[in-house]
Formats: sequence, structure tokens, C-alpha cells
Amino acid sequence: MRTVEEVMREAPLLVCTDHLTKARKILRDDIYRELYVHNGSRKLMGYIDITDALRITDTRSNVTVEGFLREAPHVTPNETIEGAALAIRRAGTDSVAIADDHSMLLGVVLLSDIFPLLISSREIEGRVSSFMTREVVSIGAEEPVPQVYNLIVESGYTAFPVLKGGNIIGIVSRRDILRRRRVYKSLKNLTKTPVESIMSTPAICVSPDEDLKNAAAMLVKHDISRMPVVQEKKIVGIVDRHDLLKALRVQG
Repeated sequence: MRTVEEVMREAPLLVCTDHLTKARKILRDDIYRELYVHNGSRKLMGYIDITDALRITDTRSNVTVEGFLREAPHVTPNETIEGAALAIRRAGTDSVAIADDHSMLLGVVLLSDIFPLLISSREIEGRVSSFMTREVVSIGAEEPVPQVYNLIVESGYTAFPVLKGGNIIGIVSRRDILRRRRVYKSLKNLTKTPVESIMSTPAICVSPDEDLKNAAAMLVKHDISRMPVVQEKKIVGIVDRHDLLKALRVQG
């Protein structure tokens, strides 16, 4: 059984006295949804979530991350990947910190890294309709790109179905913005750019009657975190990695 030490990776870290604007820049410019915070000597103090970081918009703000810390999920290096998945599921995060017995921060494990390992080693039974989220946060095709960040703050999600005339025409994610920002130096340059110009298309969708095993395989194959659930061309839900963690019934 594989341990988290085998899949642990280094990630950007913060100290308690770092400004929240620093956290916001990292979270906007990189793949992470959480940043782990230490005391300056790598003792784990907590984490800051992307939704908290993006709420502060003043680039000159002197607010530090210390006031926004959340209790960090963490496991030891010899924990199994199943144990890491359980910690992620309980915390509702996309990652878990790896710390030793003295709470010294060693690295992180991402759900995206261990998800393929989990679904290849465990049986998943049931249909998408039993585990999908029925309340879907979507965005209109003509909305400006910065609206995606507003939705991240409001919902906590980082990818959204794009609708036009009530029908899904694509998916827009933070990753799509990051790709586009190689051309644009600032998000301000995107204020008149509609979401449909940077979205990923066609949208990878799934039926509510699809087997969970096949839905999980689709997430891995296309390297995506969530899929709209579509019936008769209308969105009836959305299914993501966290939904499938529940279906895996990982036990602590």
C-alpha cells in the first residue's frame, strides 16, 4: 500500500507575517487552491484558502495571512494515500499537508495526484445521480473573465459550466485564465473579454445514469476536477472528485 511520502510534492509556502496580497498573487498564478502557513521555522500553523485570499482586492493592503488561517488537515509521511484522501474529504480541501510528529511541514499531497491511484485500486459502485451535486453554479458566455474569480469567492469552486441560451457550450476554469494570462500581464486587461473566448470546449459531460466508475475514469482521462451532468441537453447536476471520494467509502 503506497504512502503519501511517495507522492508528496513541494509547494509554495507562507509564513504568518506574509501579506495576504502575496497569498493572492500565488493563488491566482498557480494551480493551488490552498497555501500552507508555517511559523518561520516550518512548524505548521494552518492554511489559507483561495476564497479568503481573493476577497482582499487592495494591492497595497498590509493585512497579513495570520488573521485568515484555517486549521490545516495534515498527515504523517508514512500515512497511506487512503488516509490522505480521508483527511482531504473531511476538510473539503484539494490537498493535505505532510508534517512530522513535531508538526514540522515537509510538503503537500494534492487530491489530483492521488485520485487516479485511488480509483485504480478500489471498487466504485453506483450511478452518478446518487452522488452528484444538484445545485450548479454556472456562468453566462458573455460575462467578463474576472467574473470567474467572483464566482470562486462566492462558491469555493474553481471551474464552472458556461451557458448560452440555457445550454452548456463549454467549461471555464481558473486554469483557463492562467493559460490566457501568459498573453495578458494583468487580470485588468481581461475586463472586456467574454468568458466564451477562453473557455474549454467542448464541455466534457456525463449522464446521470452513468456508472461512477466510468465517470471517475473520465475525470482522470481528461485531467479535470468536475463534470457537468447533462440530461436532454440540460444541466441537472455536477460531479467532482470530492463526490467520488464519498463513493469510494475510504475508511479512517
